[in-house]
Amino acid sequence: MNVLIIGATGTIGGTVRERLLQNPQIHLTSLARHADRLTEAVNEILVSADLFDVAQLAEVIKDQDFVFVAVSGDMVGAAKAVVTAMEKTGVKRLAFISSMGIYNEVPGKDPQAPIPAILRPYRQAADLIENSALNYTIIRPGWFTRGPVDYQITHKGEPFGGHDVSLNSIANLVSRLVQQPTLYNQESIGINTPS
Repeated sequence: MNVLIIGATGTIGGTVRERLLQNPQIHLTSLARHADRLTEAVNEILVSADLFDVAQLAEVIKDQDFVFVAVSGDMVGAAKAVVTAMEKTGVKRLAFISSMGIYNEVPGKDPQAPIPAILRPYRQAADLIENSALNYTIIRPGWFTRGPVDYQITHKGEPFGGHDVSLNSIANLVSRLVQQPTLYNQESIGINTPS
């Protein structure tokens, strides 16, 4: 299986990368603006690229089976670039890190209230992906911790659980998504450590 991580030098991307490199069945491509900060593993290709250069991105995506995106900054621009490149190449399977709270699903929040300004780009990126022709899973994590694998999943429309989640739990979930092609297809899921 060919898997691409976009944002491989980030906190989430790096943790997912470490997890996926343990599986010899996965041929990993790790993309980052400065991929030279990483040490290439046996079953891995490192790529330094500009996420917003759609032609360059499409060239990297074209032979992938699964694309995982964990970036910060211009979330809407990132979602547009990834969706465009994937649709151009015919690659369908995408897992994209967003944020808890984009649907006001955190307990105590009014679901009808306006989305807080800080979360609007995350919501817009999720909406763009949900309206694409891709086979997506939007992952909405709680605050990151360094704990063990221990998590629960909530679905869009359900109240979010606890407010934090370990990076190891996120990596475990992504590994499951890679290995189980139909798991959480066309879904936006929350991931948190049970309270």
